[in-house]
Amino acid sequence: MPPQTVTLFIQCLVDALLPEAGEAMVRVFDRLGIPLLYPHGQTCCGQPAWNSGFRREAAGAARRFIDLFEGAEAIVCPSGSCVAMVRHHYPELFRDDPAMHRRALAVARKTFEFSEYLVDVLGIADLGAVFPATVTYHDSCHLARTLGIREQPRRLLRHVREVRLVEMSNSDTCCGFGGAFSVNYPDISLALVDDKIDHILRSGAKVVVGCDAGCLLQIRGRVARRGIDIQTLHLAQVLAGEATP
Repeated sequence: MPPQTVTLFIQCLVDALLPEAGEAMVRVFDRLGIPLLYPHGQTCCGQPAWNSGFRREAAGAARRFIDLFEGAEAIVCPSGSCVAMVRHHYPELFRDDPAMHRRALAVARKTFEFSEYLVDVLGIADLGAVFPATVTYHDSCHLARTLGIREQPRRLLRHVREVRLVEMSNSDTCCGFGGAFSVNYPDISLALVDDKIDHILRSGAKVVVGCDAGCLLQIRGRVARRGIDIQTLHLAQVLAGEATP
C-alpha cells in the first residue's frame, strides 16, 4: 500500500517564532517517503480563545479548521497543546450541534502529535539520526497530561545515535508558559521557568528537548536572560539530523 498522506497542521508559534521545528518535521517525513499536504488557509486552532473563555470565537476558529482539514487522511502537528485542543475540545465546543459534533469527532480521530504519529501510527522509533550530546527531555503539560504522550518522544531520543538521555527531576512540572498565563501572571511564570531551568542544570544536560514551541521559547528566553549555556531544541530538529550541539 502507498504511504498515508500527511496533512501538516503547523501551530501558530511554530509558524511565527520557531519555523525550524516545522521545517525539520517536513524533512523527517520527506526522508520516510511520506507525501505531504499543507493547507495554506490554515489559521489558529482557537486554543487561546478557548483558554480565555471565549467559546464563540473558539468555535469560529474550529469551524474553519474542520472545513480545511476534514478531507485529510492524517493530520500531524509539532505541538501537543494544539492537538489536545482539536482532539478533546472541538467535540465539546459542538456538543449541542449534532452535525458539527460528528465532523469534529471525525477530525479529532485523525489528528496526531508528531512523536505520537511516528511511534504509534507508523511504528517507527529509529530514524537514523545522530546527535552527540547529553540531553534531557521536558514534558509539556498538554502533551503529557491531556494526550498521555510521555514515552514516545523518549523512545525516539533513545534511538538517536550518540545521544545520552538523562532524566531531569520533575520533568513534567510546568515551565510557566501556558499561553496567556505567562502574560497574565508574569511573576508566577518567571518562578516556574526558573525552577525548570534549575532542574535542567542539575541533570547535567546541555540540551533540553521538547515537543511544544511555547515551552521551548519560554525556556530559551529565560536562559538567555540568565546567561546560561543551555540549548533548546524541538524533537523534530534532533530527528532530522541537522541540529548540532
